[in-house]
Order: sequence, then structure tokens, then C-alpha cells
Amino acid sequence: MNRCIRLSFTFYIFIFTLPLVTQAQWYNPDKVNKKAATIFEKAYQEAIEGKYNESITHVSEAIKIDPQYLDAYYARASVYTIIKNYKAAVGDYEAAIQKDTVYAREYYLSYAIVLAGNGQFEKALAFTNKFLAIPNLNEQNKKAGNTRKKSFEFALQFAAAHQNDGYTFNPINMGDSINSGALEYLPSITVDGNKMIFNRRINGDEDFYESIKVNGVWQNALPVAGKLNTNLNEGAQNISQDGEWLIFTGCNYPEGYGSCDLYISYKNKNGTWSEAVNLGSNINTNAWESAPSLSPDKRDLYFSSTRPGGFGGSDIWVSHRNANGSWSSPENLGPTVNTSGDDGCAFMHADNQTLYFNSNGHQGYGQSDLFVTHKNQNGTWQTPQNLGYPINTIDDEGSLVVAADGITAYYASDKANNNNGLDLYSFNLPKAFTAHKTWWVKGKIFDKKTNIGLPSTVELATIDAGWVVSTLQTDEEGNYLTTLPQGENYAFSVNRKGYLFYSENFSLQNNIADSVYTINIALQPLEKSASITLKNIFFESKLSTLQTASFTELNKVVDLLKDNSNLTILISGYTDNVGKPADNIVLSQKRAQAVIDYLISKGIDGKRLTGKGFGENNPVGNNNTEVGKAQNRRTTLSVISN
Repeated sequence: MNRCIRLSFTFYIFIFTLPLVTQAQWYNPDKVNKKAATIFEKAYQEAIEGKYNESITHVSEAIKIDPQYLDAYYARASVYTIIKNYKAAVGDYEAAIQKDTVYAREYYLSYAIVLAGNGQFEKALAFTNKFLAIPNLNEQNKKAGNTRKKSFEFALQFAAAHQNDGYTFNPINMGDSINSGALEYLPSITVDGNKMIFNRRINGDEDFYESIKVNGVWQNALPVAGKLNTNLNEGAQNISQDGEWLIFTGCNYPEGYGSCDLYISYKNKNGTWSEAVNLGSNINTNAWESAPSLSPDKRDLYFSSTRPGGFGGSDIWVSHRNANGSWSSPENLGPTVNTSGDDGCAFMHADNQTLYFNSNGHQGYGQSDLFVTHKNQNGTWQTPQNLGYPINTIDDEGSLVVAADGITAYYASDKANNNNGLDLYSFNLPKAFTAHKTWWVKGKIFDKKTNIGLPSTVELATIDAGWVVSTLQTDEEGNYLTTLPQGENYAFSVNRKGYLFYSENFSLQNNIADSVYTINIALQPLEKSASITLKNIFFESKLSTLQTASFTELNKVVDLLKDNSNLTILISGYTDNVGKPADNIVLSQKRAQAVIDYLISKGIDGKRLTGKGFGENNPVGNNNTEVGKAQNRRTTLSVISN
């Protein structure tokens, strides 16, 4: 079973466990009503066979015949624990403990576990301490008790730290259009939130299903079209943010390198999916590779692997896509993220900074928990944070994905639906663990003279720090989609050899109304008189001093000039109409010269550069409005010769 599936059974059947203490107890298992004991034996066998509802029914009959049958109470509590009905399990333990406190001591830890399963961590810790205080505990029991003690102490610390958050966990079943009587799990969504692909398991066979959201409503899921689903098991998939790629896990494929490998499929123009292709020996090994997640610009591939060189059983690794489309040798995310346990099921959010994953190596609530970490500008990772109870519980938590809004999460759970097993749910994350709300820009890049689409490079960088958030290649027809995380001001640029680059800026430090921009970009060939406005050049108010936020764009101009050694350009400065016209001419001239001085400082021959100030002449906006004035305060680049 895939490690990112939230489907776990915790077996605590202590039906025939010998008591730790036999003194001063009234209960004697040998004096149980024989008819009740016979029914109990049947219930026990049903529990072993996984017939939990039948087992509960027969145990209940045995208790009705003999209300003092303590082993039956503990057995029924164990079955309730298996099906995660912790509230009922707590009731049975408490009924039995009240009847004989001495015989109950061997069950203190089991009782503590279901208390924690029911969210009663303080009481769970108290009974764990009582269990550990029992004389002559063997080492195995001591280890189990101390492990749980540490988890329950963590739960109480987390609750104290977040007691004022006001968070309510309210997972919502995604309904009949997504869920069925089979198992649904491992959802993956596009950046616009309108397409979901997930796994459905029917009679042991795993296939991919797709649902489209229309007017806010998810449509009936259908098997994905094309050659992606086979008679083999396809699992643990991730659709790219633009919906064009699907990377997934294929196990025991004939051409595979190991037990499970990563494969890629591409969206065809007719909407079907291509036949899957193995990602090759740089990604796949004779070990286990699974749970892929693409960065929004499709340049980084995060995945789980048990390959040598890690820190534990499975680790999270990342591979970078090279300019020729190949994938680099994977890099381990390091000991901040990975542990001596199992770490995996990574999901990189659309903001390209926030990574969600699961782990049983970081401190948590009992088994594997969900965590979040953030990537720093230098590529390192921040200390992971546990998402906390009740998102995390004493059971295994599988994986989750988070929508572009940074709040809405999707995951699979079997806790609220014991009849159908795993279903897909959505819920809102606590504010402390949300990702950046992310908008996106899409469009087509084409030649201004011929209107033919141009494959190009699109780069998004923060204006203030110059941190490149994402770099992507358009498709062969020039179509692109790039994400814009909220919280920064961004410089957006498009580059292609033989053309003037294009620049734009987006201010997303505050909320904005639209979630998507459509910008079709006409690139100008490098020829005489071609010109562009450098939209990410900024000066101090009323001065000619360049702000550091300008350096990212100025360096693009440096690269353009270095790549085209015969290129000579004119830098033109303009102002709005505030102030005296003569003063504005002087200011604009000084600003044009400031740009030229910067280019010269980067090794560009001054003979290739000319600067001129035009002041408030040639306005492109209305000087009677603030927006128009901002448009008129500009710097342009024009080709003199090439």
C-alpha cells in the first residue's frame, strides 16, 4: 500500500493477554458464564477475520449475558479502536476499569491511547504515567509507554501554544461526484482549482480519475482519457499547475529500475494523456521512488525515495530540470526536513515556497503526521511545523494538497466513513500553517511582426530582493502560465534570443480582486527602432538615484548587451508634468545617465550607450490622474543598431 494513503489500522486486541497484576482483584476469567464465553470465542474469530461489526454484535451479546465479563469489555474496546471509534472504546475501558481497578492496570496504556484518539490528551498522559509506575514493567512496555508519553506531552504543549487560534477542523466530504463505494485517495489539483485527478481503487486495481469543476460544482469523475490507465497499478500522482504534465508512481512495471519508479505523461492537444514514459536512471534506482510533486514552474521535482545516502527509511529528494529537459541527479533535502524515520508524500504549493509532507521521524502524535516547512531564499529549509490536532491524530496521516488560495486543503480519510473506506475531503487549514495566496499569469508569447508563437523563458523575481521565485519555459507555441504568490512585489520578464526582452511588474503585497491575469506578449526582434519600456526601473522620489529594486531589470539589460555584442541602444528618461518643464528635462536626463552608469559599471562599453531626457514630453498616460502620472514616469530602451 502506498505510504501516502491515509488508511491505518491500530491493533490493540489484548483479549488473551495475561494480567500484570493478579493480587487483590475480584475478577476471575475462569468463572465467566460458559454461554457468554462461547459467544465471545466467536466474536474473537470474527475480529481476526476483519468482520468488525459482527464481532461487536457478538461481544455485546456476551456482555448482556454476563455483565461482569471484563475481558469482553476490553475486547470490544479493542475492536472499536481498530475501526477508530475511540469514543465507544473509551466508554468500554471506563466501564471495565470501574468494575475492577486492579485487573485494569494492564490496560492503562491501551486506555490512554484511545483517550488520545478521542482528543483527551491530558487524561491520556495521566494514565500513561500510571502505567509506567507499575512495578517490574518489561523493557518493551517501558519503551511503548515512554513513546506515548512523549507524544501526549507534545500534544498538550501544542494545544497550549495554539489555544487562542480559534481554529475549527471541519472536513467536508467531496460528495458522490468524486467519492464512490470504492477507495478514493491521493488528490491533485491544477492552479485554477478547476481540475482534480485522484486515485480510485476497484477490486485491487488502481487507476486515475478526473473531475472538472463547473460553476463551482465538481462534475462526475471519469477515468482519465488516453493511454495512462493500464492493467497495472498507477498511483501517487501529481498534475502540474498548468495541467499539462502528470508524474506518477508505477510499481513492478516491466521496464522499471526498481520496485516503484516515477513516470511522466503529457496532455495531448485533444485532451487525452500520452502513454507514460519512465523518467530515467537519474531519478529512478533499484530502490523505491514514489510520491512526486512538481514545483509550479515545473523545474523542480520533489519525491520520496529509499535510495542510499538518505537519513532514514525514506527521504524527500529534489531533482532540477536542465535546459535540455533532462533531470539532474537528485539532492537530499537535508536533516532539517528528513529524519531517521520515514519522510515523504511531499507537496510543493503554487507559491513555490511552502512544502507539506508527512513524517514519523519528527515529533508528533503517535504515528506519521503532516508537517509544513518553508524554503528560504538561499534554498535552505525552515524547521518543519506539525499541523497539530485534530488534523494530525494518533493514527497515520497520509498526504494533502493545498489549493492556490493557500487555505483550502484536500486529503483522503477513512475516519468518518467506515463503510466505504477512503473518501476525499476538503477543509481549511489553520492560519498558522497556510501557504501564500497565489495568483497566476497566463497568455501567449509571439513575434510582433509575424504573430507566430515563440518558445521563450519566463522569469518571476521579487523586486525588492531580486530573488528568482520561478523560471519556466513556454510550450512550443509560446503558451505559458506562471504563479504569483501574494506578499511581494514581482518583476515579470520574458526572454528569447534575438528579441528585446519584455518586462512587467505586479504589486501583490495587498489583496487584489482578480486571481488571474491574461497577458499576451508581442516580442520585438532586435532591429533598429525596436523599443521597450523598462517597467522595473525605480528612482528615489524627485532624484536620479536608482533604487536597488532596479538592479534585477538592469541586469537583464546587461545580459542583453553581452549576448549581442554589436547592439547599441538609447536609454530615454521621462517624467510626469509635476514641476517646471526645464527641471523635468534635467531630471529625466540624469535618470537616463544613471542607467547608463550602472551598465558601464557592469562592463558594458559606454560607446554602445546613449542617454537622453525628454522630461514631460511624449506622455503615454493622463497627467490628470495618479495612474497616468505613474505611467509617464518611465525609462525606455530603444535599439540604435544591431
